Amino acid sequence: MIHDRFGDDTFVPDGTPMPQALVRTTHLCVGAHQDDQEFMAYHGIAACYGKRDKWFTGVCLTNGGGSARTGLYADYSDAEMMEARQQEQRKAAYLGDYACQIQLGHPSSDLKNPAETDVIDELRKIFEAARPDVVYLHNPADKHDTHVAAVLRSIAALRSLPPEARPKTVYGCEIWRSLDWLNDNDKQVLPVDERPNLAAALSGVFDSQIAGGKRYDTAVMGRRMANATFFESHATDKTGALSWAMDLTPLIKDDTLSIEAYTHQFIARFEKDVSDRIAKFSS
Repeated sequence: MIHDRFGDDTFVPDGTPMPQALVRTTHLCVGAHQDDQEFMAYHGIAACYGKRDKWFTGVCLTNGGGSARTGLYADYSDAEMMEARQQEQRKAAYLGDYACQIQLGHPSSDLKNPAETDVIDELRKIFEAARPDVVYLHNPADKHDTHVAAVLRSIAALRSLPPEARPKTVYGCEIWRSLDWLNDNDKQVLPVDERPNLAAALSGVFDSQIAGGKRYDTAVMGRRMANATFFESHATDKTGALSWAMDLTPLIKDDTLSIEAYTHQFIARFEKDVSDRIAKFSS
């Protein structure tokens, strides 16, 4: 059964009725917080923007109630902050011409509790309805606890689907810890230089976070430009902005793969690369 509404808020910017709005999805991002999608999955947003055969859907898992607040937002109650963040995410969906924006509205504590299965059940229903080709998740080497919990719940939901209903490609994207440490042949290279005006607008929508002194908007842009410049030491830049991602597709193709062991393989290859380079030039 395909539902007409999911979680706390289901928003369709162009007014297409549900479930048709969700069914057209080709690219989907599951982010822990409002603004995560715009920071880590701009590659998918840009790929779909203005197209009618490609559509981006965003899924935000938490309610934003624990957000830091200063300045204009200093006296906001948790309920007021949750409403502000929900509206910011809606604005981003409208600016980005998303197929659909779903906000499940869970507290972070639910997400981080392995015994809490509601998030997995809801995500499974969304994946079943949307059937995206490409999925953007947090990566399991992220240093933010809620982001790691989000990718674990997302993988569990994807693994609950029959093989034919699973996406073709799953990326684990960078936010709280750059993925620059990945060996180059382990990096999933995502060009994100298309429509810089749109990228800036999407990053700048989240005033409740930026106004408090966390310049996520400029930091994200700076990271993308730095990725492009520092990617290859002996070649000129081929693009103005890049995002890195980890290939999580094998974890969706093979349910027996340990997420921890799979992630550790990337770390082990990085460790070997560092050791080999030092040994190469040592006396």
